Amino acid sequence: MKEMNQDEKMLEDESLTLGQPLSDFLLQLEDYTPTIPDAVTTYYLRSSGFEPRDPRLVRLVSIAAQKFISDIANDALQHCKMRSTNSSSHTGSKSKQGTKDRRYCLTMEDLTPALAEFGITIKKPHYYV
Repeated sequence: MKEMNQDEKMLEDESLTLGQPLSDFLLQLEDYTPTIPDAVTTYYLRSSGFEPRDPRLVRLVSIAAQKFISDIANDALQHCKMRSTNSSSHTGSKSKQGTKDRRYCLTMEDLTPALAEFGITIKKPHYYV
């Protein structure tokens, strides 16, 4: 019988452990409740022609959508902060306390460039300009 050398043994051991993180992740998906409900994700998957059979797959799509929306909202917040910092530097100096307690509002002015970074273009009708 042929004896396995050390490289072959290492490859075999590595292939046995490569699937472990994936199986751990799939187990964690069962316990995690995403912000977007499974029913909403299932509805949109079915309306696009995909029939999900595994509920973990629906959860995975929900988490991906949640991450996508979170990234867009975070980018829009950064645009808002930059815009408000630039406008406050032109209008005069504000106290540190005044800028610390500032509340931000999501506007199309901030959302449009954030969506453009993800390849989504928004065109406003002429009467909104």
